[in-house]
Amino acid sequence: MIKVEHLEKKFGNLVVLKDISIEIHKGEVISIIGPSGTGKSTFLRCLNLLEHPTNGKIFIDEIDILDKNTDVPKVRQKMGMVFQSFNLFNHLTVLENLTIGPIKLLGKTKESAEEKGMELLKLVGLAEKADSFVDELSGGQKQRVAIARCLSMDPEIILFDEPTSALDPTMVSEVLAVIRRLAREGMTLAIVTHEMDFARDVSNRVLYMDEGIIYEDGPPEQIFENPQREKTKAFINRIRSFNYHIDSPDFDLYKMHAEIEQFCEKHAFSHKMINDILLLVEEPLVLYKAQSKEMNIDIRISYSEKHNNVEITFEYPKKVGNILDNAEEDDIGVMIINNKAESHFETIDDKNKLRLTLKKN
Repeated sequence: MIKVEHLEKKFGNLVVLKDISIEIHKGEVISIIGPSGTGKSTFLRCLNLLEHPTNGKIFIDEIDILDKNTDVPKVRQKMGMVFQSFNLFNHLTVLENLTIGPIKLLGKTKESAEEKGMELLKLVGLAEKADSFVDELSGGQKQRVAIARCLSMDPEIILFDEPTSALDPTMVSEVLAVIRRLAREGMTLAIVTHEMDFARDVSNRVLYMDEGIIYEDGPPEQIFENPQREKTKAFINRIRSFNYHIDSPDFDLYKMHAEIEQFCEKHAFSHKMINDILLLVEEPLVLYKAQSKEMNIDIRISYSEKHNNVEITFEYPKKVGNILDNAEEDDIGVMIINNKAESHFETIDDKNKLRLTLKKN
């Protein structure tokens, strides 16, 4: 239903979208996730021309909506949009908010528009609020009215721009329940959201956007369970990390310890956990130093909130080998490492990676 080719959007010298190409098919539910400021909302706004793209093409049912000969208002009627901030008319009742568009733009009679409006209010659970004014509603109720108003225009596609971000957490579930129902009924949806569990449950596909591009595109099982690219992994697992490079045997051990402790305290690690991490950094360094004539090693400490664990990765030249296997069987450093963490060793290109994993406590 939607085909995008080489879409770009600039605001002056600021490039927000870079060479985006994608297809969205009829009945698909697409969730768009990623850090703030990466172009997700701008992408949606370009699809229905609330923002005019700088370059590229957008096809809706094979019609190029950027072609100067296209009847854009007619094509845009196929695509509804639900915003963060509701955008309802405060001086109208709930039902009037639903009927004004169909009467003025679709040429429906007041009677038929009201009949359809009441059906939609029942769909979103707000029929009893038909004669209420917008200011009398909660945030969750306003957003459900906004969804019903969007449906009153008989769209084939609905774009949701962070529909729950302005809501109190207690009201989020009622809005997501309505969107889930639309998804089950086969409506084509594109949803910018920070609700990761919702995106996993409701979507056919998930787009991870970063730095103005679609960085990874795949089914929710891939994106949430086995992301293929590093930035996606970091975002999904909400990883926080500390990096340290050592290129001299005379490196400042105390400085490194202080920086590691600062990182751990920032994430509320227990004193025992901090001590375990310091040991699991220091002991492999002792082994490495004993087995290598030069000191060239990168250390990365990563904390995953999702899995509640800490990974310590040592990356060093391939020629050194597996520092755990190369040590004596009764080496006390190896015994400490094996007692406190699970280890995994792999070789990638010309680098070795030793990864130690321990649960946060």
